[in-house]
This record gives sequence, C-alpha cells and structure tokens, in this order.
Amino acid sequence: MTNAYSFEGVLIFSMLVICTCAYMRRVPRLKQWFLSEKKGFLGVFYKASVIGTRLHIPVALSLTFMAIYVMFLK
Repeated sequence: MTNAYSFEGVLIFSMLVICTCAYMRRVPRLKQWFLSEKKGFLGVFYKASVIGTRLHIPVALSLTFMAIYVMFLK
C-alpha cells in the first residue's frame, strides 16, 4: 500500500493521471468533453494528455519500473 502523501504516492498518482488523460485523448467523445479546456484547472489534464501522447515510450517505461518497484522492492 502506498501512502498518498509520500513522494512515491505523488509519483504514482501523476503517472496514472498522465496515462489516463492520454487514453482519454484517443476517445473522441471524451476528448471533446473533458480535454477541450486548455487553461485553468482542467488545462492540467489537457497538458497531461499531451505529455502522455508525445512521450508515450518514456511514460510506459517509467510506469513499468514504478510497478516493479511497488510490487517487488517495497
């Protein structure tokens, strides 16, 4: 179990947000509804989707390493 207020918890949460937003960017209805705002609070999700789309290989590798760390090393 990972504590949400630790550095590891923040990393896991941010990586999962990036992956979720990148997936939502691929679905047209979700993209129109959720990722249309580019400024403000919802702009964070738009920027996370751009990061997840453009850097999909480093994001996937970091999630894999994070999963190995949480499952086996922690």
